[in-house]
Amino acid sequence: MNLDEVPSKARLPTKNGEFNIRVFHEKETGFDHVALYMGDMSGPDPVLMRVHSECLTGDAFGSLRCDCGPQLNAALNAISEKGWGVLLYLRQEGRGIGLHAKIQAYHLQDHGADTLDANLMLGLPGDARNYQMASIMLKALNVNDVCLLSNNPDKAKQLEKYGIRVSQRVPLVVGVDAENEEYLRTKVNRMGHEIEFGDE
Repeated sequence: MNLDEVPSKARLPTKNGEFNIRVFHEKETGFDHVALYMGDMSGPDPVLMRVHSECLTGDAFGSLRCDCGPQLNAALNAISEKGWGVLLYLRQEGRGIGLHAKIQAYHLQDHGADTLDANLMLGLPGDARNYQMASIMLKALNVNDVCLLSNNPDKAKQLEKYGIRVSQRVPLVVGVDAENEEYLRTKVNRMGHEIEFGDE
């Protein structure tokens, strides 16, 4: 993967605290990926970190079909409360299938398919995401050892494969409601995610 050599970065005050923003332009895809970070991340402790895949419907529009918006907000809050850490925002909409296909999958879900089968019915992978870009971004920020905020063990495995040490993975269970519970249970039962529900 090739990145533009001159980074774009600036100060970014937010409702969650004052972050720095750095944009990584991926030449092959034309996508701009973002790192939001604050504080001294030189260690020795693992850096609190979340890899968050783009979700327009959840992050921007507040959709209740997923837990993405609450996870994004909770991760930024956790980093702000700690005083140092990084959130990577990757342009991998719809678990990597893109917005158009994601909304097609929503239509199939409205007619009874679960979130995994909907993708497969469209001839697409259940999860097409790849975390090599995340490892490149972390290394550019001199981060090699992380405490990962995620319910998805595959993220940790992929980061390890690309040379990032995941010293700890901390669940991020927020935003569970009646609209998305079946979606989340599918992620647990069929995709290996680790989420505890209130009735368990």
